[in-house]
Amino acid sequence: MKYRYLLFLYFLFGSVRLFAQTEFTVSLYDSQRERIVPIAVYEPKHINKKTSVVIFNHGYGQNVTDSYLTYSCLTKPLAEKGYYVISIQHELPDDAPLAMTGEFMKTRLSNWERGVENIVFTVELFKRLKPELNWNNLSVIGHSNGGDMAMLLATKHPQIARKVITLDHRRMIMPRCDTPQIYTLRGSDYDADKDVIPTIEEQQKHCITVIKLDGIKHSDMDDKGTREQHNTILYYLYKFLK
Repeated sequence: MKYRYLLFLYFLFGSVRLFAQTEFTVSLYDSQRERIVPIAVYEPKHINKKTSVVIFNHGYGQNVTDSYLTYSCLTKPLAEKGYYVISIQHELPDDAPLAMTGEFMKTRLSNWERGVENIVFTVELFKRLKPELNWNNLSVIGHSNGGDMAMLLATKHPQIARKVITLDHRRMIMPRCDTPQIYTLRGSDYDADKDVIPTIEEQQKHCITVIKLDGIKHSDMDDKGTREQHNTILYYLYKFLK
């Protein structure tokens, strides 16, 4: 195929499951970066021109290659609600580990930039593969380090998504902007770094939504949390995504 995105594309259909929606994993290949980008796709039961898209980005998992699968507590219900959900695996085993020291806005920037490239690559590819979806209503969600990537995406590519939502990201400064619409759910156990969260005045000026979650810790936001905690998170996600 002519598109560089499709130069090397192979499917791993061993994990396909059929119930309220279809699930499958796919390993894409970006020939420009010579990089494999594994993704999990959660297709809703019915797809039409009104079907909105959600790009989901996992938290850092020590370069374990199934991190993108550990948010089924959120990705599956979103698909059941009718969203076309794509969850991206951002770290591969031979990638440099995420920096744990220094000024994170500098030491983790290369990781976040690679994540942004993965998101842009995946979106551009799927726009060609699934043109029938409502790409004018694309939302990006990220937890922790994946939320840092999402905030960098909103800063560098403000037109790519209509809404950007983070689950307790703590390092990347949130852009003070009107486009895209910015939302963040904050865990109960950690504070974000200085200047990451907009002031009340900045939130009001740019219609940025910041919600503090009682009783939900940073590590409760993936599949390790309880159903009650996940239902609370989903309540806000559904509200934001409308």
